[in-house]
Amino acid sequence: MLKTVIVDDEPDSIDLLKIELSQHCPQVAITGTYTSSVKAVNDMEKLQPDLLFLDIEMPGMNGFEMLEKLLHLQFSVIFITAYNQYALKAFRFNALDYLVKPVDTADLIEAVAKAERKIKPTTAQLNLVQRQLRGELPSKIAVHGSTGISFIDLNEIVYAEASNNYSKLLLTDKRMFTISKTLKDVQEVLEESHFLRVHRQYIINLNHVKQFNRNEGILTMVNGDHLPIARNQKERLVEKYGWL
Repeated sequence: MLKTVIVDDEPDSIDLLKIELSQHCPQVAITGTYTSSVKAVNDMEKLQPDLLFLDIEMPGMNGFEMLEKLLHLQFSVIFITAYNQYALKAFRFNALDYLVKPVDTADLIEAVAKAERKIKPTTAQLNLVQRQLRGELPSKIAVHGSTGISFIDLNEIVYAEASNNYSKLLLTDKRMFTISKTLKDVQEVLEESHFLRVHRQYIINLNHVKQFNRNEGILTMVNGDHLPIARNQKERLVEKYGWL
């Protein structure tokens, strides 16, 4: 069983989450609920939870401030948030689990299943997501690997490639990371000013294009790889980026 604590300043949100967990996540045992983050911090040492559902915006002490006081404990965290779509991208960039109010049942089941693997957020992840929520542009992406969490500089990514329900990130130093995200998921995170999905199989870093054969519809990347470009994306490259 996952010993679980819920911290949210809205009692109704706690009640609804408890109902969802009891109906759909039998592996969860709720050992404490709190509407005060300050009170929760004082009790966490005693409770020693495996999983924490944590609201972000709370009076007195927000979710990030609370976690900073608890990093010596070992537990998984699922953030609960009412943030808009732009802000949610910060969580995706930093590989942090979150649920949007009102909580979707399928998302809840998936998040709890991941929590069973005891993936604890790192200080670096929390610092990066807070900087993004303050409006700073992201420079790194956090990915889960076989040895833990790696932080990859966006400038190091040459392209991302679809691989069934996974994606591969190809880096300038020839390293490759396989992540458990579809290319659509990766697109939501990466398609910023210098990334573009050019094909159903590929998202490229526009800063790492060496050559574009417009007649054949082939991109040559700086690492020597040749990638096809979908017909409907040729004009988008010309129109949006103007460097062709």
